[in-house]
Amino acid sequence: MKSSAPQQNRLKVRLTPAAERAVRGGHPWVFADRIRELSRTGNAGDLAVVYDRHDRFLAIGLYDPESPIALRILHAGKPVQLDQEWWRKHLDIPLRLRTSLFDDATTGYRCVNGESDGWPGLVLDRYASCAVLKIYTAAWLPHLERVVELIEENLHPTTIVLRLSRNIQTAAANNGLSDGQVLRGAPVDGPVVFRENGKVFEADVIRGQKTGFFLDQRENRKLVGEMSVGRDVLNVFSHAGGFSVYAAAGGATSTTDLDISGHALAAAKRNFELNRADDLAQKCRHETVQADAFDWLEKNSRPTYDMVIIDPPSLAKRESEKPGALAAYERLATAGANLLRADGVLVAASCSAHVKADEFFQAVRMAARRSRHSFVELRTTRHAPDHPARIPEAEYLKCIYLQAVAKR
Repeated sequence: MKSSAPQQNRLKVRLTPAAERAVRGGHPWVFADRIRELSRTGNAGDLAVVYDRHDRFLAIGLYDPESPIALRILHAGKPVQLDQEWWRKHLDIPLRLRTSLFDDATTGYRCVNGESDGWPGLVLDRYASCAVLKIYTAAWLPHLERVVELIEENLHPTTIVLRLSRNIQTAAANNGLSDGQVLRGAPVDGPVVFRENGKVFEADVIRGQKTGFFLDQRENRKLVGEMSVGRDVLNVFSHAGGFSVYAAAGGATSTTDLDISGHALAAAKRNFELNRADDLAQKCRHETVQADAFDWLEKNSRPTYDMVIIDPPSLAKRESEKPGALAAYERLATAGANLLRADGVLVAASCSAHVKADEFFQAVRMAARRSRHSFVELRTTRHAPDHPARIPEAEYLKCIYLQAVAKR
């Protein structure tokens, strides 16, 4: 692993008044157009010290001249020395927060959740003895060796895998790094198997989406399992079939995974087989359907299922796409609701950060009102405890549960 050493000479930075207030209030991002003054031309990964208008220390962070988010704050408040002990404690804080969340029944979870854990632009996930580090800004590249050493010291993984967001892969290549690279330990030969609430899953940590699995939906999968007894379940945008495994283990009569990706459906079949030792899962019929979800839902409108789960990928990757995303969520929820038998449950989720929770919930509620059923709202959920969202921009996950009742 090649990576240039961090700059010893720190940048001195001054911000606009509005940016000063945001940083003082705890926000970890400073956009490039909010930087009023730089002491010199900065490089990716430079430590930048922010001073306020009275020349007092305000914060310190990582600089990235190629990103719209030019500065990501690591610490604000009183001056500190970012020595090895500081870094060690900085990682220990989020790791200690997870110790009370999981036991041996769950060996796959998020250890560090970026900005919300004080590590802006970096996430760290655990899959059994494999640690997966994903970075979203080139500012972390010069500090990668230090981060890897801290991970080894704290988690003692057998393998550490690096995942890179697309926007920094060229910069990473210039440092001898690539997406899916094993930074430490044994090579990864196939999927990594881990446990979640006693269920068994595989994660494609080298090439899979995110870091290999959608760990953020753990709590919703658990709820689906608890509500699935005796139900025929349709899992739309099923990906690797996580919801279906929980439904089967919860006593579902049948589960159907619907996804456009044959690769995803093959993973769903493998995950289902990994859990066949469970007595209830053995009895559950499992089917897969490879099709475009929108087309399939609208061509199959007969009430056939007792639970329909709709968990699409992000439908709004930028603010301008939000109106189209809301229309798509309504369209999906309407189609899903019409597939339900009486007393069936509609589970609708969104991972689009640009669609706020109240907007998404309202779209699903409106769709439900237009369907053939009346609905009782059972609950809404947000982020899992290992995926905290401590700034508005980090709030992306939301899910609503509606139960159909016969119209009078």
